[in-house]
Amino acid sequence: MRLDPRRKNRHSPRSRNLKVTGAAACVAAAALLLTACGQSSDSATSAATEAAKVLPQKTTASPSATADLTEAQQERKRVLDATEVTFDDAATTAVGEVAGGKLVDLDLEGVDDDDRDESPSPTGTGSPTGSPSPTDAASPTGSPTGSPTATGSPTASPGAEGPVWVAEVAEKDGTVHTVRINAVDGKVIDARVDEDQDDQDKQQTARWLSEATQTPEQAAKVATEKKKGTVTSVSLDDNDGNGVIWSVDVVGSDWKKTTFDVDAKNDTIVREETDND
Repeated sequence: MRLDPRRKNRHSPRSRNLKVTGAAACVAAAALLLTACGQSSDSATSAATEAAKVLPQKTTASPSATADLTEAQQERKRVLDATEVTFDDAATTAVGEVAGGKLVDLDLEGVDDDDRDESPSPTGTGSPTGSPSPTDAASPTGSPTGSPTATGSPTASPGAEGPVWVAEVAEKDGTVHTVRINAVDGKVIDARVDEDQDDQDKQQTARWLSEATQTPEQAAKVATEKKKGTVTSVSLDDNDGNGVIWSVDVVGSDWKKTTFDVDAKNDTIVREETDND
């Protein structure tokens, strides 16, 4: 029996060429795939970076504190934010300018539209007496008691020196002195006798003061116990023939003004009204 020799497993040159070519193609395809993935990742990162440069970070902005305030409320806020001298301190300073005097009116200018300036000063000083200002320089202590002339500056425009307390202090016979006080440093800007008052005005003022057994400070305390806030005005007035009252204005944290009419004999509130403007 003849055994045929075992054939060796050989590939032809053509077969080898095809395998090599196939392997190279696979390697090239894999390289292209890896490159594409890398470019895609880099492109995504680059795009995100560019977007971050263009689009600002989203922030939650709080609304303006004055956005919802009326014009009157904004003005009250502006004046009160600049005021350093309280009603009590201004009252003490004003009364100190008139020997034996009593406070009948004290008002922070600019807080209310109905400031008690009956006739504006022709020189623009905002003096409630309406009398012309002299030409001498301002005195830090005001004019001497009973002096018919003032020492205030004639060139100061309303509010030029900052917020101002305007006080009316009466002598025993009803003669009223107007005292202007800087509401920032507490210095007296101007003090003068109200030359517009006649004998009847003096008699009325003296009568009201004799009937008022409660002080303006006591009335202010009653008002602020009812409504927390800042006292911006206190004025002695007639209660429609039913005695006298202290009319007290209080501005609350909402910058609204509430007026309290406080009986000047027993410190009871007889009327209350809030200005929503």
